[in-house]
Amino acid sequence: MRSPRRPVLATCTLLTLLIGAACGGRETGAGVGATATASASDGARVDLTGAGATFPYPLYSRWFNDYAQRTNVRINYQSIGSGGGIRQMLVGTVDFGATDVPMSDQELAQATAPIIHVPTVLGAVAITYNLPALTKPLQLSGDVLADIFLGRITKWNDARIAALNVGAPLPASDILVVHRADGSGTSYIFTDYLAAVSPTWSKGPGKGKDVRWPVGIGGKGNEGVAGQVKQMVGSLGYLEVVYARQNHLPVAHLRNLAGRFVSPMAFEIASAATSTMNGTVSSTDLRRSLVNAPGDQAYPIVSFTWMLIAPQRIGPVKSRQLVEFLRWALGDGGDMAGALGYVALPTVTATQVLSLLESMAAAPTPPRPAR
Repeated sequence: MRSPRRPVLATCTLLTLLIGAACGGRETGAGVGATATASASDGARVDLTGAGATFPYPLYSRWFNDYAQRTNVRINYQSIGSGGGIRQMLVGTVDFGATDVPMSDQELAQATAPIIHVPTVLGAVAITYNLPALTKPLQLSGDVLADIFLGRITKWNDARIAALNVGAPLPASDILVVHRADGSGTSYIFTDYLAAVSPTWSKGPGKGKDVRWPVGIGGKGNEGVAGQVKQMVGSLGYLEVVYARQNHLPVAHLRNLAGRFVSPMAFEIASAATSTMNGTVSSTDLRRSLVNAPGDQAYPIVSFTWMLIAPQRIGPVKSRQLVEFLRWALGDGGDMAGALGYVALPTVTATQVLSLLESMAAAPTPPRPAR
């Protein structure tokens, strides 16, 4: 497996990106520990609180714990879901939020101060199944997958599935569809993909954290979906790829926009971000959908997870400490992401993140999205 290049973000410029402060007087060669010590010696170190998405929680927990040991900066994070993270940001009860679902223009317009979406890591949604007789990975296309979840394809040996899996021992039994019973960022990413590949799905149920599923049974959380698929022979569901690996569940290979069947491995996940972000102009808005991305190697159900930051609301001290943390996490913390099954941002995306933050420093009050 090829690994995506890890971004190098450890530059003095990063310390000024969100807050526009000068770098003068700080040495950049000593690393994050020296930077954090400088903040502490200035009497400016404070603890931080955040809340939001469950998807990055295993990684964020590891990052925050390791960072605290290195710098004595404590970051307390509550894993309450993407929707909860957005709500907490809007009411101003946390220093930062976290979400797998980008805030809408309407939500951003409700904020008391501009909110920045900072991509921190990549994740993917895997399609898992329980077919004991299958010895090779199941192959599916987007239109077939959408019609399964629409209830149009109901049998495993349907001609359209068989055509994608020539010679595979597909049973004549029903496909037992499993979906999330609760609203989630995982459902948002999955339905965003279905809406991109199926005009029928786009018209309804559409995309969202919680949609009206035409068929299937629900499982609460990724754990619930994994449990249902494990228990029921003939089942098929979707869940975050990290959970599929942890539960030793098989994952389908999906046909991407280039017509190739690809699996949710690190290089293929990173390729979706690279192909989507390549050639884009510098932007202050990185709420980009990565589903059904172009590129021969791109896995088609990929998403950023974002950290939400409102520098004007939390002030320069906390903003500086969040930037110091992000510099470390997106640089040295990339190895931890890979070890836990996540994918670090590829270089092209890291460059976009830097451009975003530099733009925010140059324009202290970004325009609000149009209502």
